[in-house]
Amino acid sequence: MRFSQIKQILKSKTVGIAGCGGLGSNCAVALARVGVGTIVIADFDIIEESNLNRQYYFWDQIGKPKANTLKTNIERINPKTKVIVQNVFLTEENVPEVFKNCDVIVEAFDKTDAKEMIIKTVIKTFPDKYLVCGIGIAGWGKNNEIKEQKYDKVIVCGDEKNEISENNPPLAPRVGIVSNMQANAVLEILLNEKK
Repeated sequence: MRFSQIKQILKSKTVGIAGCGGLGSNCAVALARVGVGTIVIADFDIIEESNLNRQYYFWDQIGKPKANTLKTNIERINPKTKVIVQNVFLTEENVPEVFKNCDVIVEAFDKTDAKEMIIKTVIKTFPDKYLVCGIGIAGWGKNNEIKEQKYDKVIVCGDEKNEISENNPPLAPRVGIVSNMQANAVLEILLNEKK
């Protein structure tokens, strides 16, 4: 399939991204670059200096809201991608409303309890929608342990074991690999190649 054909398909698609940190910001940028028509980004947080080691933000954006700033960055990359910003703390109560019009949802949280919440909520609320998760992204190296696993409509990218902690931080290389794996899984779904 030619890139022009891919863009033609993707321009009518909507992807929701829960979290605009390392996974979410990099996944959103990858999807905008290939021409996804609409991206719904949801996050309540602001950019901190410590985020710059792995998130798609810049030094002069420290202190700004992540979701609004990611929209600005995406607009510079691909002004044809419509970005809908939701400056909210996602809960099981508001996830259905925020992501109701999305073809695919991407989970991009740091915390295990938040990951668990969105997985349960999406499976319950949108049983026919795919959810692409990032689990096991912390540390560095061990490329051969990073993989994609499919559990019905939930796709997990990562090694599924290296949780983030103070002694096992998320760093740009592994976060970048997993976030781009998530974007790649989304493309497979949107281009009807995921079986």
